[in-house]
Amino acid sequence: MEPGSLRDRLQRIAHAARQILYGMTTYEWAQSAKRERAEVERLFVLLSFGDLVGVPILPPYYTLRLLPFVVPALNRWKRSLLRERDWTDLAEFIEGID
Repeated sequence: MEPGSLRDRLQRIAHAARQILYGMTTYEWAQSAKRERAEVERLFVLLSFGDLVGVPILPPYYTLRLLPFVVPALNRWKRSLLRERDWTDLAEFIEGID
């Protein structure tokens, strides 16, 4: 048996153990943080570029200054805004529902 193959096998086992530990401890927290970040980003884009869908909130001067930073997220934002939602999508935001 080659010494390199034993080392590779141990590295794969260690990597699998790290993934299992991550899944058992912080995976759900990380997914929740990603969902919350997406909601905050959607709200920010709605507040600053709401006039694209008929909700004028900020004066256009300020939105034009923010435009270069938001352009990469506009298509994703429009898709998420037009996505059909179900009441179960909101269940995670209601306290007491597990």
